[in-house]
Amino acid sequence: MDWLPALIAGVALPVGATAIGLAWRSRTGRARAARDETVTSDLGLGADALGASATLVQFSTAYCSRCPATARQLVSIAGDYTGVRHVEVDLTHRPDLADRFHVLQTPTTLILDARGAATARIGGVPRAHDVRHRLDTLTGRSRVTS
Repeated sequence: MDWLPALIAGVALPVGATAIGLAWRSRTGRARAARDETVTSDLGLGADALGASATLVQFSTAYCSRCPATARQLVSIAGDYTGVRHVEVDLTHRPDLADRFHVLQTPTTLILDARGAATARIGGVPRAHDVRHRLDTLTGRSRVTS
């Protein structure tokens, strides 16, 4: 029996799976540019639900274990800025919204500008520094990082 193919497969499989996992992890939670489209009418949000400068729209479900902590994080970040609001949209009974916004995982966060147009999209638990960087840009706030 030739052990070389089995040995190669035995090494290649975990290495490949690890590489895929690391690639997935590096992309999760990062803000990516979104198409500049107004989404408030599709969400059923009125002008009163939007922040004056920006809005953090969090898509969640009743079964999402990371969504409550994400909501607390986004509420805290929004509270650090004037004119920024957090809005949570429950997709549990709204699969039409999940299809419309191509939500494949929860939490998913959209960062909207003052007009209600999506400027960034974050799949997974957002990285706070990415959210703050996007909000700094939208609000015109400058931040000194050390």
